Amino acid sequence: MFAWPGPALYVHRCGGALAPENTLAGLNIAGRLGCAAVEFDVMLSADGVPIVIHDETLERTAGRQGRVSRMAAAELLAVDVGQAFHPAFRGETLPSFESVLAACAGLSLVANVEIKPAQGFEVETGRVVGDMLVRREHGVDVLLSSFSAEALEAAAQRAPHLPRALLTETYSTVAQARALQLGCGGLNLGRRGLLPEHVRQATAAGLHVLVYTVNDAPEAARLRAWGVTGVFSDRPDLIR
Repeated sequence: MFAWPGPALYVHRCGGALAPENTLAGLNIAGRLGCAAVEFDVMLSADGVPIVIHDETLERTAGRQGRVSRMAAAELLAVDVGQAFHPAFRGETLPSFESVLAACAGLSLVANVEIKPAQGFEVETGRVVGDMLVRREHGVDVLLSSFSAEALEAAAQRAPHLPRALLTETYSTVAQARALQLGCGGLNLGRRGLLPEHVRQATAAGLHVLVYTVNDAPEAARLRAWGVTGVFSDRPDLIR
């Protein structure tokens, strides 16, 4: 069971800049580097299967057209997202949420599961993610997070025992209050505009602060000195 404060470093989107994002290849690289935790995104296919992907469309990561919420899981799981990143990763496909959890278990990686609903599917995505984490004996320490309060609340109704963090681009007292209202133990914040007093205010309210996306060691050390609990990084090889 995940317990705060948790790991100090989360590899962003499974492998950061070292592999195609949100793939099993990225997870394996994180494991070989000796990292303790990863972050990845979960969205639903048209037939309600949770798939690990960040964008609502396939253009950026696969170089082809397609909208995730309108494609069946079988089609999505065959999409090659490796070739667009680098020819060496040709054949690396989108993974299912279930397969990523299994890989995390095998590599002893803590998983920050970001619920990333397509527009209009916030509650449904939260429910599916929560249900799967309750039903499956996955053996993974999980931290749930989302920019969507609705998705996070729906997941919490299904899996109230799982720790949660509200994601927001910038600190505000409104976001802090919403995180507390949702029963979160953490506030995941963007680096831009973040000040030491923001970290102090969130910490004083009882929230751990995680910051994205931090890609050099001096910056990570500076944030730790401010009281930040952990960072998300595309360059775990430099931060670790």
